[in-house]
Amino acid sequence: MVKNSTASYEAKDIQVLEGLEAVRRRPGMYVGGTDIKALHHLIYEVVDNSIDEALAGACDRIEVVIHPDRSVSVTDNGRGIPVDMHPQMKKPALEVVMTTLHAGGKFGGGGYKVSGGLHGVGVSAVNALSAWCEVEVKREGKVYFQRYERGYPTTPVKVIGEVDLAQTGTKTTFRYDDEIFKGDLDYRFDTLVQRFREMAFVTRGVTIYFLDERSGHEMTFYFEGGITSFVRYLNRNREILHPVVHVEKEIEGITIDAAIQYTDAYAESVYSFANTINTIDGGTHLTGLRSAITRTINDYARRNNFLKENDPNFSGDDTREGLTAIISIKHPDPQFESQTKVKLMNAEVQTLVQQVVGEAFAAFLEENPAAGKAIVQKCLTSARARDAARKARDLVIRKSALESLTLPGKLADCSERDPQKTELFIVEGDSAGGSAKQARDRHFQAVLPLRGKILNTERARLDKILTSNEVKALISALGMGIGDSFDLSGLRYGRVIIMTDADVDGSHIRTLLLTFFFRYMQALIEEGHLYIAQPPLYRIVHKNQTLYAYSEAQKNKILEELGNGADKAVISRFKGLGEMNPTQLWETTMDPTKRTLLLVTIDDAAEADRTFDMLMGSAVPPRRRFIQTHAREVRNLDI
Repeated sequence: MVKNSTASYEAKDIQVLEGLEAVRRRPGMYVGGTDIKALHHLIYEVVDNSIDEALAGACDRIEVVIHPDRSVSVTDNGRGIPVDMHPQMKKPALEVVMTTLHAGGKFGGGGYKVSGGLHGVGVSAVNALSAWCEVEVKREGKVYFQRYERGYPTTPVKVIGEVDLAQTGTKTTFRYDDEIFKGDLDYRFDTLVQRFREMAFVTRGVTIYFLDERSGHEMTFYFEGGITSFVRYLNRNREILHPVVHVEKEIEGITIDAAIQYTDAYAESVYSFANTINTIDGGTHLTGLRSAITRTINDYARRNNFLKENDPNFSGDDTREGLTAIISIKHPDPQFESQTKVKLMNAEVQTLVQQVVGEAFAAFLEENPAAGKAIVQKCLTSARARDAARKARDLVIRKSALESLTLPGKLADCSERDPQKTELFIVEGDSAGGSAKQARDRHFQAVLPLRGKILNTERARLDKILTSNEVKALISALGMGIGDSFDLSGLRYGRVIIMTDADVDGSHIRTLLLTFFFRYMQALIEEGHLYIAQPPLYRIVHKNQTLYAYSEAQKNKILEELGNGADKAVISRFKGLGEMNPTQLWETTMDPTKRTLLLVTIDDAAEADRTFDMLMGSAVPPRRRFIQTHAREVRNLDI
């Protein structure tokens, strides 16, 4: 077949992106994109360099400041980036580090024993994606300075002052480039606080000070106990079964640091770090930890006759119920899946973690028989419940083509079958369900009304959860199964939208649903399928026009714009979706061209885990403290 093409494809058409231009053209390859996550990643890359100094034993204080103009300063008291002439590049080393990809002290093995900034593109990528960046280095009694704009130096490296010889360190100030990070993006204090807290936990003895000059909020983190403190922090609202089991050991230049504790909870809370970086997709270190725990418990249960000859071994799911654990490794040559470092790939780490954790955990169980018995009993109960759940699940989940037609009777399905085009509205009660069914576009919008409040899944095992008709209806409608058989590819709707009333009951139902999705269908959130509908709070009728306000501020703005006519405006407050007629519900909340949807994301799984546990768990005092702390922030509380 002959292809006719007018496009030239010669040597001259092969484009070479030199230096930092490649970063600006393809930011996704270096910082994961141009969204708010990538924006925060800029700060993490710079702070990671300071953490590397701490891991080298050269730094014990890091300061991060967000300035009112959204520029960020990261200061450490490390050794300071070298400023002398680089023999190969014939430029000062500082300029090489800031403007050259794959340049840094982390490749030859001399400057750093272990490092989180593996790829050497971190700080130079941040520089490339910043409108401007300034670096001050204190080294050898002098203060050196260089400024860059969009990655290129505007001044040579110059001396701007003198300091005491003992004073060393680096201060990097950068302002992200609005040409790259477009839209209404801004740094979130809470997101950064969670990240810095984790960094301080896994870098024992380092102080991280964080100040947001925009709001005046500040936090300081310092944990002498390291990851043992992290486990205690995660479990502070839970009933623990034994003290934290901690082991730290160096083998073949790799440091393995693990902390384990079982609680009375039903969920698993396990987090992994490699060179202080939170590997959210796990990797070989997490696999090693899990298999070590399962194998050790099975061996202990067999030896002590908790498991009889004919009893099957505990599965990984059985041994992970109620487990809180942190695995943190320091590796001189870590292999990550991508530049954003979400998964560790080093094969040898799995064996080493298995060996170190297995020996330490086995010794703990032998020396603490009461704790050993409590853990095994927890696993036995979990195994029985899992068996009951499996039987219950088989009744809920469709197994054949015939059964696949048995969707819940209350579901008003749509005619479209392509999941990328469909959406499911989960609404409370028959009244709202009736309005939503009439309002929807039947071609691509399905509606599932739930009767009353679903079970609090934070306080129940899966076997009990599956006795709830509302939960069963939800599982059937979504089509992904649950537990062992959960499979995201079975999802029948590309968007799952929680649509509840704007009152206390509606908020409670929304929280119950979010708890269920977070604990049992987390992939649904992680892959961006879960949304919260934003129905209006107010309807404002003035003369012949009807306006809707989605917040108190928006209502006030509309009234302000009406000027003198505001006195004659009729304002009604919507308490429930059932109060809207189908046309109003479509126009304000369901019409894709006009509505506002809130995408549910998990910025930090460890913090989300702790928050759900505090809000929905069985311990009352932490919840009371939370309510008392935030009581003044409540708006539109129904009396």
